[in-house]
Amino acid sequence: MSTAVRTVALGEQLATLLRERIVRGDVPAGTHLVEDVLAGEHGISRGPVRDALRTLLAEGLLESRRRGYFTKSFGQADVDELYEIRKAAEHLACELAISRGGAAEWDGPRGVLVEMARHAETGNRRGYAQADLEFHTRFYEISGNSRLLSLWHRYMPTFATLLDITNAQDADLHPSFEDHTLLLKLAEDGDWQTFRGVLEEHLAGSHGRLSAAISAPGA
Repeated sequence: MSTAVRTVALGEQLATLLRERIVRGDVPAGTHLVEDVLAGEHGISRGPVRDALRTLLAEGLLESRRRGYFTKSFGQADVDELYEIRKAAEHLACELAISRGGAAEWDGPRGVLVEMARHAETGNRRGYAQADLEFHTRFYEISGNSRLLSLWHRYMPTFATLLDITNAQDADLHPSFEDHTLLLKLAEDGDWQTFRGVLEEHLAGSHGRLSAAISAPGA
């Protein structure tokens, strides 16, 4: 493996760790994230640390000041903004996917559903969350709009963390799996109007459960 690939992987790993801490409120707002300190704590060079900080800055979780990068607060307003973005982007992506997708394109989401079913059955919440995001990613890919896909990739890591929080509150993952199964059936049938209503309910439910989770004591 090349040094460049290892550096990217380390940067992504650190970004994931810091993202989870910021979103969960484990790192107070206004905390100064110092490259040298982070590099020493995690036993890596400054290159991947810098990559991680730039990633989180682009996601809106950090702010840049003259002295470096500082954490921003993350609360209900941020959750609301993220779901507003997701609702608008996903509606367009799915509408395009349904209008453009042929029978072969739905093999991808169908395969992901198999993974989701397995994780729901075993109660693997982390695995289910990853498969959940992959399911939605397939619709962005089928849409054929590269900029929509880039927008989704920009915020998907944050949604991965949010899904972990939401799924931790769900005793049973099967209702979520049933929602996704219905969405795929409607997409295969080309029924955009019904699909849109189901998608709105699905995203609203996810938004509501997350809002309840982050406002709960000890969240």
